[in-house]
Amino acid sequence: MKKLKLRKLKIAEQIILVLFIAVLAPMTISAIIVNNVNQHAVRAQLQNTAVLIANMISDEIDFFDSTVNGELNQLNAQLKYIPRSKETSFLNDVLEKSELFESAFIVDSKEEFDKIDSENLPNHIITIGQPTYDGRYLGLTFKVDKVKSNLFRSIEEEKRQIYVVDKNHELIASHNYTEDVFKKSIKLLPKKLKTDEAVIYGDIKNQPLAYLQKSNVDATIIVNTTQGITREHISYNRDKIILTLIISALTIFFVIGLYTYYLYINIRQLFKAIIAISKGNYERKIRLLTNIFTPYEIIFLAYEFNRMVRQIQKSHQQLKKKNKMLKQLNEFRSSMIDTVSHELRTPLTSIQGYTSRLLRQDIQIDEETRQKSLHIIKKQSERLKRLIEDLLVIPEIEGLRLNVNLDENNLYSIMDNAVNLVKNDSGKTIVNNIPDDGTFVLADADRLEQVFVNLIENGLKYAPDNTEIHIDLEQTADNVSILFKNKYELLSKETLNTLFGKFIRLDNSTTRTTRGTGLGLFIVKGLVEAMNGTIKLYSTEEWGFIAKVTLTRF
Repeated sequence: MKKLKLRKLKIAEQIILVLFIAVLAPMTISAIIVNNVNQHAVRAQLQNTAVLIANMISDEIDFFDSTVNGELNQLNAQLKYIPRSKETSFLNDVLEKSELFESAFIVDSKEEFDKIDSENLPNHIITIGQPTYDGRYLGLTFKVDKVKSNLFRSIEEEKRQIYVVDKNHELIASHNYTEDVFKKSIKLLPKKLKTDEAVIYGDIKNQPLAYLQKSNVDATIIVNTTQGITREHISYNRDKIILTLIISALTIFFVIGLYTYYLYINIRQLFKAIIAISKGNYERKIRLLTNIFTPYEIIFLAYEFNRMVRQIQKSHQQLKKKNKMLKQLNEFRSSMIDTVSHELRTPLTSIQGYTSRLLRQDIQIDEETRQKSLHIIKKQSERLKRLIEDLLVIPEIEGLRLNVNLDENNLYSIMDNAVNLVKNDSGKTIVNNIPDDGTFVLADADRLEQVFVNLIENGLKYAPDNTEIHIDLEQTADNVSILFKNKYELLSKETLNTLFGKFIRLDNSTTRTTRGTGLGLFIVKGLVEAMNGTIKLYSTEEWGFIAKVTLTRF
């Protein structure tokens, strides 16, 4: 006979099986127990509430009885001092002031009083009486409705049915009266009743009945718990427990299903990566769906697997990175050599040419020509000096080794020197709006002058012909901002963000005809930040290019 072989379950199937055995079965049993305990608790609560209501009605009866008898005693005591001829008018006056009594009378004997009482009872009129000082009988009457309004005023919102009956089980007063329920409640009353004690009786556990027989008053109180109240308490709570169980089960299924889903996907990722490596694809990595449902062991296994893959690729990546660095260095070297050689050659050629011209002995050079040649040589020498200073400051900026001497400096003086150092032979106007009002900034005078010269030359270089370069000032309590503005086409934010790089120039028909190293804004940014300042670039419709330098006020 062949042995029965069980099919090996997948992870998802195992989780579902464990879910049913370890979670749903105990939860169902717990729900049944909780529902049973809740039913007993609610049943005891309903019984206690019925007893409490019976005692409350009993207290109301006692209070009403003492009130009525107190007024009867008081009225009887007053009759001693009233002549018989005026008794009728006296009783009428009492009735007018009373909100409780319907009528008052005096008869000669107890028999006459009992006769009136028996006649009033079918009309739901209650009669009480007391012997007078002279042997007659004083009687007062009031309707049952008066009793009801006084007895049930504290439980107007109560949904239970409450009946007050006499010794013959005739109804005196009621709350939420129903005839069939009243008859059934009377029928279920025990033959022998305990007095002055609320007792639970009846044959339905979840609909307790309570009675309380008064000893001092001919009255029995019956409190009935209706089916609606039972449904509202026991059935409603049962429904809530079942609903809670369903919601809990759905939540557990959702969470476990989500956990199983992510676990299954991540394990498949492991399988795929292992198969890829076995086929020679050493670049394949495991990409997990990582969240709170991802077990640590899976994450650790994926991490170690990917680390092994990274080690295989490490040598290739390092070589690729070094090749990229060498390419960048080669491009930088080529750009620097091309730019610097061009920028150095131009002033050196001018200096060499005019120097050779001045040294010639075969021609006569007049004083004006000689001064003009010397002026050009001086101008080109200064240009060459600034270029060399720019090149020398680059390593200091990149290595964060730039030394500055921060001190109090007059902004107007530095700007005036910078404007004078710039040789403007382009026909463009420099409008210096920096006031000579004693504005001082915390800066290095030489470095700040270099910044201003670079920004002014930048404006002269790129502004269209016959336009103005404006230098404006903005001040706050702590800072001073200098704005260099020139006309230009509107530039995008992306273009402006690239202008602080090395060897970066605006690539259009205008810039291709202008000279420059493309280092100006890079150097300016490094110098300004070394002096604890900031520089920002803007472009508007009115001014195509705005450089805003902000320094600390001294």
